[in-house]
This record gives sequence, structure tokens and C-alpha cells, in this order.
Amino acid sequence: MSNSLPLNEELANAARALHAEGDTQHLLNRCVALATELIDGCDYAGVSVVHRKAPIDTPAATDPLVVRGDQLQYDLQEGPCLDSIWDSETVHSRNLAEEQRWPRWAPAVMQELGVASMLSFQLYTDQDTLGALNLYSTTVDAFDDDDINAGFLLAAHSAVALAAAHNAEHLQAAAVSRTIIGQAQGILMERFGLTADRAFVVLRRVSQSRQVKLHQVANELVATRVLPAAVVTGSRLG
Repeated sequence: MSNSLPLNEELANAARALHAEGDTQHLLNRCVALATELIDGCDYAGVSVVHRKAPIDTPAATDPLVVRGDQLQYDLQEGPCLDSIWDSETVHSRNLAEEQRWPRWAPAVMQELGVASMLSFQLYTDQDTLGALNLYSTTVDAFDDDDINAGFLLAAHSAVALAAAHNAEHLQAAAVSRTIIGQAQGILMERFGLTADRAFVVLRRVSQSRQVKLHQVANELVATRVLPAAVVTGSRLG
């Protein structure tokens, strides 16, 4: 850890840097970079992210070693990252050569990647578990109490910033969807003389009949300006 600033000031600067990032990917990239800057024992860092309808992945890492180490955990279904995500706020392994918790992952990551010790922190808010911040070291017993405290605080700040970024992106996506749906309503109103409410009913009817989301029907209509047969029939029925 840098000796030029006290730990609390370094972490305050880190928190401000995280919240200043404009999107999720840049935030995650900054998070893993800060981990290697602030935590002496950390040689490499990565973030695992939980997705609702997709496997856990590692969208940000300081080195391909992290991506491979995490992937071994996902494939073998064991490791500190997964334990941190699902069970514990902090998972610390001082010496993977003596580790009994992950009988397949620990030998594999040591032999293939030369990892000797590990530290993982759950990224969570009051509402959700978002993933884990994973710190890799090629040195045995690389992380001391100061490293653990710094990593815990960095993970806390990162989780709050990540949740805020997700929320902002969801709001932006919702606004875009509303705009597209409004444009599609306008096309139907112009072509068929419908009211806005009736145009919306038509779009919703087509969405249900085709079993696709409403904004996808609207986006197709706006992008192509071609009215699918279902839209034409629905419009006339409207």
C-alpha cells in the first residue's frame, strides 16, 4: 500500500474515483486497478458478477491469470470466489497448498497459475448480492490484517457504486424503451388514425401473440417502418 497517504484518505479517494465512473464496465475496471494499487499483497485482482439469467462471469480483471483462476472455480463449482458470493463476506486462504475447502480448485490453480494465497470479498448491498472482488497472490500468506481491512472497505464502496451504476443503466434503458414505444405508437396513429391508447393496445396485443417483449415489437416497427401482418390486423381491429 502506498505510504504517501493514510489508509482512510486513500480509500476516500478510491470511493470518489469509483462513483465518478460513467458506466458499469469502467467502474469495474477502476475497482480492480485500485485493488492492486491499495493492497500490498495483491498481485492480481478481478471482479466476478452474478447475473439473473446467465452464468457468473469475470467482466473485469487486471490479468488473464485472474480470468483463468475464476473460470476454474466456475467449472469446478468450488473456490473462494463462490464461497464469498454465496456464503461469506470475506474468504481468506493464507496458503493454498494447505487448503482443505477446495480440494480440486486449490491444486489446479497452484499448478497451472502459481497462485499461493487468496482473498475474496462479497459485493453486496441491502437488496442484492452482486458478485465478489477477488485478490490473487503468488506469495504464501500475502495478505495481512491491513490488507483485509482495506479490501473489505474497497469492496463495500465498489458494491454501492456498482448498484448505483446498474440502477442508472436500467433507468436509461427504460427511458429508451419508452421513447421507442412512443415512436411506434405515433406510426400506428398516423397510419390507422388510432388514439395513443389504442395504438398501445395494438402493440401489446402483437407482443403477446408473438411472445416477444413490447419494446422489441416497437423497435422493429420503428427501425423498418414495415408493418408486420399481425400489427396491421391488430391495428384494424383496434
